[in-house]
Amino acid sequence: MRLHLYPLRQPGYIDRVDWSSLSPLEGQRLREFGICEGASIEALHRGGLLGRGPLACRVGRMTIAMRRSHAAAIHVRSGPDQVPQ
Repeated sequence: MRLHLYPLRQPGYIDRVDWSSLSPLEGQRLREFGICEGASIEALHRGGLLGRGPLACRVGRMTIAMRRSHAAAIHVRSGPDQVPQ
């Protein structure tokens, strides 16, 4: 499931990231924030009108905000042992 659709306050793990849908600078910035396959992530809050704005997430122990388009490139699974879909 993509991160922008993932339920709030439910811990998960990054299954894969569609790096090709991001510019090189966007990808570099997300990597610097700890976005990589296998990292723990939790969606905390959806901003904007009707939750269509930025997404606040906890990656490891850090809380970051990212654009909805960036969150759409991140695929999340609910547990570390779940088989990717």
